[in-house]
Amino acid sequence: MTPPLRIAVLASGRGSNLAALIAARDAGTLPVEFTLVASDKASAGALRLAEAAGIPTLALSPRSYPDRRAFDLDLFARIADSGAELLVLAGFMRIVDGAALAPWAGRIVNIHPSLLPKYRGLHTHRRALEAGDAEHGASVHFVTAELDGGPVIAQARISIESGDDEDALAERLLPLEHRLLPAVIALIAAQRLALGPNGITLDDSPLTRPLNLSGTQLSR
Repeated sequence: MTPPLRIAVLASGRGSNLAALIAARDAGTLPVEFTLVASDKASAGALRLAEAAGIPTLALSPRSYPDRRAFDLDLFARIADSGAELLVLAGFMRIVDGAALAPWAGRIVNIHPSLLPKYRGLHTHRRALEAGDAEHGASVHFVTAELDGGPVIAQARISIESGDDEDALAERLLPLEHRLLPAVIALIAAQRLALGPNGITLDDSPLTRPLNLSGTQLSR
């Protein structure tokens, strides 16, 4: 039997995607062991969720460091010290320095609330509405030094409705995010999905387009 995948999570906010990961682990559908939940904000709700679940936590203030690189290098060194094999960015609202990312190539993923490559960065729901898009969604991708620019693993899609505003669209998308992220991590934990020199592979076969979430399952 494959041992649980050791993962660390970075989050800046309330931690709803972290809660989804913990719930999937507790339900037996996600074979992971949490080594650390870390944040750039001591007040982050994600830290309280982790504490309640008995997961080690860490809060570091960027203001305590001379620059972004120094903060990122220290943060990522502490994550490595936790023994994590995979790092999950779940609402971590910072751009990470490339030098800190380099040792984690192929071992760090992020969930982003848009159908990448559309709407990298912030205010994705607003931008989708302003563009008059017919659909919106969320993406899980491998992280590179390019902002929200790493290879996309999987996506979840919803139709934009005539009465949607920014808040309503975000609220309807969130439950899909909570299914999408655990489904992707489960594939990585099962050693079925990986990023190699030639791109993403699933069951040793090249992934030519992002997987699609249907219910709780991912399909090509």
